[in-house]
Amino acid sequence: MEGNVFYKPEYFISRELSWLEFNQRVLEEAKDTKNPLLERAKFLAIVTSNLDEFFMVRVGSLKDQVEAGYTKEDAAGLSPKQQLKRISQRAHLMAEEQYNTYSRSILPQLKKEGILILPKRQLKKEDLQYLEGYYKTNIYPVLTPMAVDPGRPFPLILNRSLNIAVFLERTKEEQIFATVQVPSVLPRLISLPTRDAFVLLEDVITIFLDTLFPKQTVTASACYRITRNADLTIQEEEAQDLLEEIEKSLKRRRWGQAVRLEIASDAPAEIVSYLQDALEIAERDVYSIPGPLDLGFISKLAKLEKFSHLQYAPLRPCTPRDLLGEDDIFAAIAKKDILLHHPYESFAPVVQFVEQAACDENVLAIKQTLYRVSGQSPIIRALAKAAENGKQVTVLVEVKARFDEENNIHWAKRLEQAGCHVIYGLVGLKTHCKITLVVRSEEDGIKRYVHMGTGNYNDVTARLYTDMGFFTCKEAYGADASALFNSLSGYGDPPEFFKVATAPLGLRKRFLALIHREKEHALKGQDAFIVAKMNSLLDAEIIAALYDASCAGVRIELIVRGICCLKPGIPGVSDNIRVRSIVGWLLEHSRIYYFSNGGHEEIYLSSADWMPRNLDRRVELLFPVEGAVHMARLKKILEVLLTDTQKARIMNQEGGYEKVDRRGKPALNAQEYFYALAVEEERKYHVENKPPVFQPMK
Repeated sequence: MEGNVFYKPEYFISRELSWLEFNQRVLEEAKDTKNPLLERAKFLAIVTSNLDEFFMVRVGSLKDQVEAGYTKEDAAGLSPKQQLKRISQRAHLMAEEQYNTYSRSILPQLKKEGILILPKRQLKKEDLQYLEGYYKTNIYPVLTPMAVDPGRPFPLILNRSLNIAVFLERTKEEQIFATVQVPSVLPRLISLPTRDAFVLLEDVITIFLDTLFPKQTVTASACYRITRNADLTIQEEEAQDLLEEIEKSLKRRRWGQAVRLEIASDAPAEIVSYLQDALEIAERDVYSIPGPLDLGFISKLAKLEKFSHLQYAPLRPCTPRDLLGEDDIFAAIAKKDILLHHPYESFAPVVQFVEQAACDENVLAIKQTLYRVSGQSPIIRALAKAAENGKQVTVLVEVKARFDEENNIHWAKRLEQAGCHVIYGLVGLKTHCKITLVVRSEEDGIKRYVHMGTGNYNDVTARLYTDMGFFTCKEAYGADASALFNSLSGYGDPPEFFKVATAPLGLRKRFLALIHREKEHALKGQDAFIVAKMNSLLDAEIIAALYDASCAGVRIELIVRGICCLKPGIPGVSDNIRVRSIVGWLLEHSRIYYFSNGGHEEIYLSSADWMPRNLDRRVELLFPVEGAVHMARLKKILEVLLTDTQKARIMNQEGGYEKVDRRGKPALNAQEYFYALAVEEERKYHVENKPPVFQPMK
C-alpha cells in the first residue's frame, strides 16, 4: 500500500479532540486516589491552565478561520466549524467532570485533612467580623467598580481575570450593570484566624459589595471570567522592529476577542444574557460553573509547609552517573561523551558548563540558543559574565516563544548590555533547537565542546520535565555545531552536516528515510522495529509513512504524551502500531527515536516532535547518541517506559485511552524507577568513593 491511500480522514484523529483527550488524562490523575491529595489538587489546577491556553490559542485560531470564511477540512475531515462544535461538546463534559472531582472528591478530602475552604453560607459571626476588618484594610482600597450606562460603555475585561457582575437598582423600573475585577495582586485564599479555614477573595468582596455602591441596591451578582483569543500573528516581514512589534502583540493578547465565558452556575439569567450580548459570546461558548471559577488557586495549598505530608516529597536531583568523581566539566567531557537524564540527574552540570566557560581563560567563545529560561536564570548571568570577561558570546534568543516573549525580551536586552551578540530569532521561523558550543584553546589546538538536549535551558522546569542532555567534544559534533551557529547568525547555503540533521531543511527528509529504511528491512524478512517517544504526533506525512511501514511488518511502539492524530490497530493499516501515553508526577518532555536498522541500531535525541511546525517552521536539531554504553542506557529507558503499568495508558482505535491491563505484570512506575536508579547509582559511589562534585540544585 503506497501513496495517498493512507490519507483517508478515517485514518486520522482530530488534533483538537486528541488534545482534549490528553487533558482528560491529566484530569484522571486528579481523580486517582493513589496520588497524594495535594498532588491531585495540582493536577486539577493544571487542567484549568491547560484549558485556558487551549481556548486562547487553538479555539481562538479556529474562530479566526470561521470568521475569515475558511472551510478547509483537517486531516480527520472536520471543517473549522465542525471542530468548534465537537470541542464545545467535549469541553463542557470535561468542565462538568472537573468540578464534580473538585466538589465531590477533592474538597471533602481536604476537609478530612483539616483544610477547610468555606463558602459564604458557612461563615460564622466572628468570621464575618474579622473579614469586615480585613476587607476595609486590604481589599477595599484596591477595588474599582465600573458601572455601565449611556455615558460609560461596557469596559474591556482583562483576559483570564476574575470578575463580579452586578445589577444595581437605580429606580424601581431601571437596573444598571456594573462589574468589579477581583484583584490578582491579592491572595485568592484568605486565612481565617478565628478557625483553621480559608475563604475565597471573591466571596469576601461579594459579601461587602454594597460598600462599593453606596445609596444603591445590589439586586443580583455573579462571578464570571472570560478567555480571549491570544493567537495573534506577528507579521515579521512587515515589522521594521521585531521587538517593538512583539511588545505590541503582548498588549493586544490581553484584549483579543472573547472566546469563552465562564460564569457561576447560580448566576441569574439576566446577568448571563447581559454578558453574552456585551461580549458577543455564543451560547455554546458559555460555561456554567458549579464552584469557584479558575481552580488554579488550589495549587497554592501545596506551598503551605504544614501540608507537605499531602504531596510527594521533593525530588532531589542526583549527580549524573557519568560525572561521579569529576571536578572539571571540560576534563570530564574530554574523557568521554556524557549522557544526562533530567530531572533524576541534576541539571547543575549544564549550568556549570556555561559558568565554568565564562571564567576559563582558555575559552574563546560561547554560542547558545535560548528558547525558554527561568526568571532568575543562572545561565543568563553566566553568559553576561562571559561577555564582561572578554569572551565572544553569541546568543540566539527566540523572542517569539509563545507566552515567554516578555521574559525573553528582558533577558535579550540585558545580554546585549553586557556585550553579548544577540540574535533575535529568524524571520518566519522559531529557533527551538537546544545547543551550546564552547570554543576552547588547548595545548593541541582549538577544541569545541558541545551540549545538546531535548529540553530548554531552564533551571526551574529542569526539575519538573523529563529530558535528555548530551555532552561531547568529538570533532564531528563540534564541526556541526559551528556550522549550525554560522547558518543561524549569517546567510549562505545550508551547511552539510556530519552527524546532525536540522529543520526546516533536512529533518523531515531524514525521519522519512529512517522510517522507510525499517520498511525495507521488514520486506527483506529482517527484524524491523521503531520506538519513538515525543510530546505530540500529528504530521500527516510522518503518520502515512508509519502506516506504510506497519503494513510492511515493522513493529512500531509510540510513546506520545499529548496529541496523537495516528490511529493504532486499524486492520490492514496500523495493525503493528501501538500508542501509549504516560502522564505522571513529572512532565514527559524528552524526544527519543530508536530504529533497529536490521541489527545496526541507531538512537537519536531531538528537540523536535513529529509535528508540521517542528519539521517545517522551526529550527530544530536531531543528533545521534553513539557508543555501546549510552545506547544501551537509552534502550533501557525506552524499555522501562514501554513496561510502565502505573501511569501509562494505551490508545484505542477511537482515540480514547485505557489503563494498562496489569494482570500478570509487575507494578512499575517508570518515573519512580528512574529516580530510584539515580539515587542508587549515587549511593553506591558514595560508599566506594568521595562525595560528588556537582551538587544538585537547591
